[in-house]
Amino acid sequence: MSYIIKGHCLTNIDLAPKTTVQEVLQNIAVILSTPQFSVPLDRKLGMLQRFVDKPIQVAQPILISEVMDAVERDEPRAEVLNVTFELGKNPGALIPIVEVNIIDAEH
Repeated sequence: MSYIIKGHCLTNIDLAPKTTVQEVLQNIAVILSTPQFSVPLDRKLGMLQRFVDKPIQVAQPILISEVMDAVERDEPRAEVLNVTFELGKNPGALIPIVEVNIIDAEH
């Protein structure tokens, strides 16, 4: 079963998720919302942000690569199936929409 996570949608952080699926999806949302080097005790957590200030046609493939690398590195229980985008409220803002499969999930 696949799940959809939209970047920058951290609304309710649950410090004790009840299922593995909830935990993994929340972890991916955190990864998508965190610039790399911004977490003091885990500088590699998050995405590099190489896509910032690039034209949309250039930023999209860079962002896809960063999403796939970051999720693979920081949340090995998830497999990225697809990355699409929606435009944000600000001009040129890309919001990643990531489809993932949870590996060995306990529902």
